[in-house]
Amino acid sequence: MYKIAKENLTALFQKIAAEQELYLPVRNEGQVNFAAWSEDAQVDIDTLKTVKSPKDAFFPQSETLYTCVRDGKKISIEPEALKEQDFVVFGMRACDVRGVEVLDKVFLVDPLDTFYAARRDHGTIVALACHEPEETCFCKVFGIDAADPAADVATWMIGEDLYWKPLTEKGEALTKAVADLLTEDAAADETVEKEKEAIHNIIEQLPYTHLSLEGWNGDVLMEKFEDPLWDDLYKPCLACGTCTFVCPTCQCYDIKDYDAGKNGVQRYRCWDSCMYSDFTMMAHGNNRKSQKERFRQRFMHKLVYFPANNDGMYSCVGCGRCVEKCPESLNIVKVIKAFAKQGGEK
Repeated sequence: MYKIAKENLTALFQKIAAEQELYLPVRNEGQVNFAAWSEDAQVDIDTLKTVKSPKDAFFPQSETLYTCVRDGKKISIEPEALKEQDFVVFGMRACDVRGVEVLDKVFLVDPLDTFYAARRDHGTIVALACHEPEETCFCKVFGIDAADPAADVATWMIGEDLYWKPLTEKGEALTKAVADLLTEDAAADETVEKEKEAIHNIIEQLPYTHLSLEGWNGDVLMEKFEDPLWDDLYKPCLACGTCTFVCPTCQCYDIKDYDAGKNGVQRYRCWDSCMYSDFTMMAHGNNRKSQKERFRQRFMHKLVYFPANNDGMYSCVGCGRCVEKCPESLNIVKVIKAFAKQGGEK
């Protein structure tokens, strides 16, 4: 295992950015989100959670798919080039790394999403353990270890040093590229194990750590779908879509056309939300006509449909962003607890 002093992280970022693109948490206008590194960027790796997840490094909020250009009576179609530049996403938390694994289940199966696949091929993830998980975190419920992130490189910020451990071939390659800035530390394993223990102690004291998922799986599809509890549970929902846009695993998108004038017509895709009334709108109308149906769809997908089709993997990672951002506090924790209470659990 290696380490680098926190005061030398700028040199590390410069080294990485000299050879490939680098995305990491950046503070801008009071908010922290993943953005491209620059010399004047206000890097913030101390903030536990970015407002949005870093999923758009692999699944952008908006991207052009192809452009149609008219020249007289001829129309040419120019596909957008796939990602060819290598890049590093630095500072992802364990929950967000799992979020990418959920997206893999969607975009890397037949039919393969070539845009997403190209980014996954060229991207290297450097994950950062959560030094002090917050009250809204509940990643342990989904089998995620915030103290030991699984990525290409796992890192721990302990005191004034960043400890660095490559875990994959991509991680080894990146480690080799920045080797002159890293130093081997014989005592690193012991130091990191103490940090993990401290993190685990914090996790055990968090209010949602022992949230029960009993009764949430593909075997209860119709039971949960038809439960009358949805009739009242959805009512505070504003259909604002905030929960979907901050979520690391939401993968719904729309495809639209944009008239770029002399530059042709661009067909692009952008994030969409199952909470919107025009989501999946077709010529005959919408197959979910009420907010209750749309609200139910979101949570049924994360806790029932997705695990039923993906070997038990839930489409929630317990990051807690929806817990923090929902203006009506109508988040996935509240839904799980409501059904547990109905079943007699205290």
